[in-house]
Amino acid sequence: MLIPFPFAFLTGGWGFRLAAAMSGNDELKTVSRHLVPAGLVAGLIAAVPGLVDYLGSVPPQSSAKERATRHALFNVTSLALFAAGWLAARRRDGVLPLTFQSIGTATLCVGGWLGGTLAYRNQIGVDHRYANAGQWHEEHVDTKAALEDAAHDLAVNQMKLVHAEGKRIAVARTGKGYVAFQDRCTHKGGPLSDGVVMCGTVQCPWHGSQFDVHTGEVKAGPAETNIDIYDVHAPRKKVGA
Repeated sequence: MLIPFPFAFLTGGWGFRLAAAMSGNDELKTVSRHLVPAGLVAGLIAAVPGLVDYLGSVPPQSSAKERATRHALFNVTSLALFAAGWLAARRRDGVLPLTFQSIGTATLCVGGWLGGTLAYRNQIGVDHRYANAGQWHEEHVDTKAALEDAAHDLAVNQMKLVHAEGKRIAVARTGKGYVAFQDRCTHKGGPLSDGVVMCGTVQCPWHGSQFDVHTGEVKAGPAETNIDIYDVHAPRKKVGA
């Protein structure tokens, strides 16, 4: 986890500058001038895995995607404000550096709260599945007709995410055979392939909506709209949406 380092360095830099302003101790300003650039570098490093998660792990057209976008914007704004405050401190003293860093600390806290929500509510980057679900992985195939080949290594009650023809499709194996259905939960866009499939029912990991994997019908809310299902050989029309 790289997040604690920029957060600690940047908020520490703000804290020492605030203490310096209140006490008149210039040595505290020196500590702040060293902590802030360290925090900026750490923030840029931490942004790399964050960008990877944003592009690859956060489901598109979901509440998590919107939250992740706001998270990224708040974090970028925080780094820009701290950089501006650090440059202002190098040019002249006064309230401008502390003002920039105070606003930057506030936006950093909001960004951190959004990041925590992504991890704990949307479970981005968290493998939380039940025992014997198999190692989570995804696969890319050219057409939906290749879904059966993508599912051959699944045991009963296991599933994987397959990208086919620009769609995210969850492929699973039940006691009745192989099934394929849309990965996106119709409630808030949660990834069904990261949830639980049991006795012909898949449960979304975000809010617990349940769908019949053979018909696509909603078995338990809060979702109200059925999911699309596909034959492992060819696409099939949505049932009862």
